[in-house]
Amino acid sequence: MTADELIAAYKQVIARAHMHDITVIGCTLTPYGGAGYQRETGEAVRTAVNQWIRSSGAFDAVVDFEAATRDANDPKRLRADFDPGDHLHPNDAGYQAMADAVDLSLFTHKHK
Repeated sequence: MTADELIAAYKQVIARAHMHDITVIGCTLTPYGGAGYQRETGEAVRTAVNQWIRSSGAFDAVVDFEAATRDANDPKRLRADFDPGDHLHPNDAGYQAMADAVDLSLFTHKHK
């Protein structure tokens, strides 16, 4: 799947949700460097999609899970203390960091 294809799918979901007055919160894709199926092409898609999520204005709000979980020294990977070993799914501490990245006011205020 290309970044453009994934972005087109996001746009379709957003448009359909907005037709029903549903707020759509976009969340960036977390790093997965070191996972068995990680490839540079996939990383390029993830990076492009995350940039679009952050900057497009298509979502009513954005939560940056990548920023909450990435290794500052190797942004393509989860922080070591969040990686249970599969390099893809965060451990409990990683999921807590993701939860902490969510501004709860997103659920009480109308956006856009």
